[in-house]
Amino acid sequence: MNSVFRKAYFTLLSRSLNPNSASPFFLQALPFVVTSYTLRIPFSRPRSAQFLSLSVNSCSMAGGDGHAPLSSFLTSLDKQFEEFRTQLEESGSLRERIRGVAMEIESSTRLMQASLLLVHQSGPVPEVLEKAKAQIDVLKDQYCRLAEVLHECPGQYYRYHGDWRSETQSVASLLAFMHWLETGNLLLHTEAEEKLGLNNLDFGLDIEDYLVGICFMSNEMPRYVVNRVTAGDYDCPRKVLKFLTDLHASFRMLNLRNDFLRKKFDGMKYDLRRVEEVYYDVKIRGLATNGESTGDQGVQA
Repeated sequence: MNSVFRKAYFTLLSRSLNPNSASPFFLQALPFVVTSYTLRIPFSRPRSAQFLSLSVNSCSMAGGDGHAPLSSFLTSLDKQFEEFRTQLEESGSLRERIRGVAMEIESSTRLMQASLLLVHQSGPVPEVLEKAKAQIDVLKDQYCRLAEVLHECPGQYYRYHGDWRSETQSVASLLAFMHWLETGNLLLHTEAEEKLGLNNLDFGLDIEDYLVGICFMSNEMPRYVVNRVTAGDYDCPRKVLKFLTDLHASFRMLNLRNDFLRKKFDGMKYDLRRVEEVYYDVKIRGLATNGESTGDQGVQA
């Protein structure tokens, strides 16, 4: 019976290519033949649907052959990102505490800088320094608090270093300027750490921050020289010129990269040139005494 329907079906298809040749018998038998034959054609899913179902079943039933099941994979993924979330929240909280102390350091630095501005106005140096020194103990306490915060994350010094870098550079600059006003010499790195109560092993003064601070201090020298000469101190240009010349020569020993420190060091030569111009102007006008001239010859030699 199946062969009869199959033969009739293909005969109908062959004649359907030529509509004019189709007989009424075939036209009447067409619905019955097609329906009877197509009912026997097995239903098949699309290949994409079969692949999707097989993939899901294989993932959900895996585990016995060494592969982790899908639920286990999702659990490990959630666990990993939960750990990330906890670490980021802890890091953000720690950073906020560091920034809070850094803002206090910046406030103390502004007070110290405001006191030292009186030096450029020909104020008495001892009185100006005494008022500025009052902030050193405050800064020392603030840096101790900052070190205590960093003790909670050992080995992460340079991860958060940028949160107090600029403030520390300003502090080093002011301390170096105050030290020069007192002694006429450069504040050493170890002396700066001692003034701030920093431990070089756990929480110390970064060398680049110290060097940038020295460059900042150099920027104040030309203004200081001009104001001192205006006030009648004609020996000041000679002292500052000798100091900046030695300092510039010492910086030349360093192999600096093309970064912020190198740019600040390049600016030191302009500070030195401005001081030289003031010094030569004083010499040409004959404002320096004979004793100063003799000393100048020894310095230049």
